[in-house]
Amino acid sequence: MMTIGIYTRRQGDADTRQSIQQLTDIMRQRGIRPLQVNDCLPDEPLDFLLTVGGDGTLLNSLNIIGATDIPVVGINFGHLGFLTTAGRNDMEALIDSLVKGHYTIEQRTLLDIEVGGQHMTALNEAVLHRDIESEMLRTKVYVNDECVGTYAGNGVIVATPTGSTAYSLSCGGPILTPDCGCFVVTPIAAHTLTLRPVIVPDSATLRLATDPEHAKIHLSLDSRQEEIVGGQDILLKRAAFTIRLTRMNNQTFFTAIRQKLMWGV
Repeated sequence: MMTIGIYTRRQGDADTRQSIQQLTDIMRQRGIRPLQVNDCLPDEPLDFLLTVGGDGTLLNSLNIIGATDIPVVGINFGHLGFLTTAGRNDMEALIDSLVKGHYTIEQRTLLDIEVGGQHMTALNEAVLHRDIESEMLRTKVYVNDECVGTYAGNGVIVATPTGSTAYSLSCGGPILTPDCGCFVVTPIAAHTLTLRPVIVPDSATLRLATDPEHAKIHLSLDSRQEEIVGGQDILLKRAAFTIRLTRMNNQTFFTAIRQKLMWGV
């Protein structure tokens, strides 16, 4: 029997609870065992983890599945839903696709971020940015210990191909296809007109040397935020494991950017 975990951050929303009840009824009718997933995985193995919400819910679920290799399926109850594969009106079609094997799984690269000996991961991006009350942030960016330059402005984004369609894109960064094997370093509100996004191979190690004059700097990793002290180095590299993102068979990366980002339309 197929077992599918259901994860949401909208437990208090009556409309979401009703839709999840409909979803579990559809699963049981197809012989699927649904399991509610909260802050940790159940003891039983899962065939899929289905997230109900938006992109933020899907990103948050990655902290739960970690390196377990469980495929993630997103149902969008939010706005854009770029990472999700179905809307609330597509639940029955989605479950039928999973039962019949009519889906594709994309391997998505993760960032491994090390700060002060602590390791964290991110699917979209790591964003180093100044406190709102602080002066311009100066960050030295290194690739394999070679200095790229000093990024002066509001901060720096290091994005994966998945994250290239998120914050990096809104700051003028390029769109990267999921399989391109690279990262993009994008300045935020750069003070120098010649400072532009740089694409580097994901085999490289990046180092962000933060400004020691800043007492408080924010480091955002997908849907969570950390505070670091100026003068600390941040090391970024490709994580040792990937995330398996599930899409229905009629969807591709390019259909997603056309339909959801109105790319070239």
